[in-house]
Amino acid sequence: MTPFIAEIIGTAILVLLGDGVVANVVLNKTKGNNSGWIVITVGWGLAVFAAVFIVGPISGAHLNPAVTLGLAYAGNFSWDLVPGYIAAQMIGAFIGAVLVWLHYHPHFAATADKGSKLAVFCTAPAIRTSKWNLVSEFLGTFVLVYGVLHISSPEVGLGALDALPVGLLVLVIGIGLGGSTGYGINPARDLGPRIAHYLLPIAGKGDSDWSYAWVPVVGPILGGLAAAALYGVWV
Repeated sequence: MTPFIAEIIGTAILVLLGDGVVANVVLNKTKGNNSGWIVITVGWGLAVFAAVFIVGPISGAHLNPAVTLGLAYAGNFSWDLVPGYIAAQMIGAFIGAVLVWLHYHPHFAATADKGSKLAVFCTAPAIRTSKWNLVSEFLGTFVLVYGVLHISSPEVGLGALDALPVGLLVLVIGIGLGGSTGYGINPARDLGPRIAHYLLPIAGKGDSDWSYAWVPVVGPILGGLAAAALYGVWV
């Protein structure tokens, strides 16, 4: 398996499990309906663990453009490989979102609330104010990438042995910092599924909230680069 395919598969698994737990919580007539925020944060942490464990030895399991850019900026990853990794992450995120829609297809039809349907695919702020939403995404991703830089090996990125600490890191980011924006902290994880929401024939869906879509892309990229810059100063 090539790193490109591994990043597609890993990011697809990440989104399938992560967006899947959101669907289980927010869509009507699921077994996990209304089970709450802690279930979502634990689910996302375990989704990261599973995806990193599966493809870490092959691609380094970046699964996130902010991580890829941060590793490259820190000198731990080749800039020549960055475009291919980001393309793979976007493809994988889109595929994962489509699989969630297929898995929960009857539940989308049984759910009237358009916001809940969109929440399965992408994030939205609890209080909409672009400046502070951007700060939230910046800080959450800063912590993620700074942690990954200290966990990962310099050769390629994350290996299977790094899956647990990274999953725990994402878990605590979700619990501690996720309440403001839903902690996208990953441009592919938010934008790929948002595109899927826009394209898929989801019963009774609303708009895809494109006016907000730039925040969980720009914030994580800036946060990842800032983390890499700080890492370069002290390491």
